[in-house]
Amino acid sequence: MQSAQSRRRFLATFSSAGVAGLMGGPSSFAQDAPLETTVLRLPKFSTTICGAPMYVADELLRAEGFTDIRYVQTDTGATGAQLTAHGEVDLDAANTVLLIILIEAGGRITMLGGLHIGCYELFAHEGIRSIRDLKGKTLGVPHLGSGAHVLASSMAAYVGLDPSKDIRWVVNSSISAMQLFAEGKIDAFLGFPPEPQELRARKIGNVILNTARDRPWSQYFCCALAGNRDFVSRHPVATKRALRAILKAIDLCVTEPARAAQTIVDSGFTGSYDYALQTLKEIPYAKWREYEPEDTLRFHSLRLREAGLIKSVPSKIIADGTDWRFFNQLKRELKG
Repeated sequence: MQSAQSRRRFLATFSSAGVAGLMGGPSSFAQDAPLETTVLRLPKFSTTICGAPMYVADELLRAEGFTDIRYVQTDTGATGAQLTAHGEVDLDAANTVLLIILIEAGGRITMLGGLHIGCYELFAHEGIRSIRDLKGKTLGVPHLGSGAHVLASSMAAYVGLDPSKDIRWVVNSSISAMQLFAEGKIDAFLGFPPEPQELRARKIGNVILNTARDRPWSQYFCCALAGNRDFVSRHPVATKRALRAILKAIDLCVTEPARAAQTIVDSGFTGSYDYALQTLKEIPYAKWREYEPEDTLRFHSLRLREAGLIKSVPSKIIADGTDWRFFNQLKRELKG
């Protein structure tokens, strides 16, 4: 109840004109058929900030006709993308590289569109100035196969390193990779919000790559919107309406980052308002209209092939696991 009230207070703080434009009315979906379902399940993370549009979309989703919106706790060790593939949630905002790997493995995932550009930052200690300098060095990751491990592997392969041989991957079940880095026990760490914000606040390490600013990584979606394949095929109207609400929520995060940050704190999605606000201001959410998700998928699929993490060519990944129809329609409908 408190979370729902917080999200309602969030939308209530906007100007009436702004809310009307974002919430829309019957004209927003007058041509849509009736919803096939009014239930929508989304993953809930307690430590992830960059997926904020998913968390502030509650009232926008209700305006689209959803009456039962469930945030499924994801503290089981499974990623939101895995829960989506397994049908435990309907839609997710996930790391693009993990989605690609799941699609090749036969996961029931359909990529629907882009969410945002660049949330990962690669930190290193003195003496390491580039990815090439990581040869023979230690890099901490939550586990092999995690988003950080897969993305860092593709970055290494892109500059000519063999990630399986040239980097010493460190996994520790009792202490986080960020803490290992903070204590000087590993050489490098690839983190996403709120980890980079905390390390910078504590003045620990140096950022040698920021995926929001540094090419080529800044030219592609870091995280993408995806749905369970069965949900998308059975509920195309619900999929489009849910996607529309989330894209509108991205715009809310851009225009009102302070209120969005307070909302996700009040709703229990993160504990730090300062880091949340910093994240929402730093990530270029507004670029979702400018970038093409298929370009992103081609780029990352090639990088993952270079790293030896997938065998499929981009065209197969696109054929097996994407549906851009709704995203392209909504780009035209929600012109900035």
